[in-house]
Amino acid sequence: MAITALDEIKDFLPCETPDEWIAAALKHPDILLIDHANCEKKAASTALNLIYRYVDNFELLNKMSRLAREEMRHFEQVIAIMEARGVAYRNISASRYAAGLRKMVRTHEPAKLVDTLIVGAFIEARSCERFAKLAPYLDDELKQFYLSLLKSEGRHYRDYLSLAKKAAGDKSIESRIQLIRECEHELIEQSDSEFHFHSGPLVLGQQELVGHETKQAANG
Repeated sequence: MAITALDEIKDFLPCETPDEWIAAALKHPDILLIDHANCEKKAASTALNLIYRYVDNFELLNKMSRLAREEMRHFEQVIAIMEARGVAYRNISASRYAAGLRKMVRTHEPAKLVDTLIVGAFIEARSCERFAKLAPYLDDELKQFYLSLLKSEGRHYRDYLSLAKKAAGDKSIESRIQLIRECEHELIEQSDSEFHFHSGPLVLGQQELVGHETKQAANG
C-alpha cells in the first residue's frame, strides 16, 4: 500500500490509535489474534448482508462479493497463525466499537445504506491504521502478515466510501461523515475495561495503576 493511501486514511480518521492501545496489544497477543479473526468474520458477514439486502445495486454486489472473499481469506490466515502458535480459538465478548458506530445509522432508505457504508469505511480505515501502527512492534511473521493486509484494507475503505457517495445521489455525505467521525473519535479514545482489536486504551487495574504511578514518579 502506497504511503499516500495510508496518509489519506489517517486524514479520514479523527485521531491516531493511542500508544496505550499498542502497549495493551503487546500484552494480550492471544486476544489480539482471536479478536482479529472475529473481525474478519464480521467484515465478511457485513458484506454478505449488504449483498442480500441490496440486490439491485450491481456495483455494490460485485465489490461486496470480492470483499467477503478477501475477508474470509484473511480469517483463514489468522486462524492458521493461531493454530501454529497454539492459540485456542475461544469465545470472547464483543467490543463496543462496531455497535457504537452502528447506532449512528439512520433507519430509512437510502439514508440507512449511506450510513452503513460510511460506518464500513471507518471500520476498514481504522483496521488499516492499526495494522500499520502495530506492525513495527511485532515478530517478523506477524509484522509481514499485518503489512500485507494494508493494501486490501485500504481498498475496502475506498470501496465503502465511493459506494456511500453513489448511494446518496446528488446529496453530499460530508455532514454524515463528520457525525460518524465524532462518534468514532469518542469510541477510540474512551477507556475500555477489556482489550479488543478495536478497543480504546485499557483502564489500568489497581496493581497496574500503582506501578504506573511509581514509574511516573521515578521519571519525574
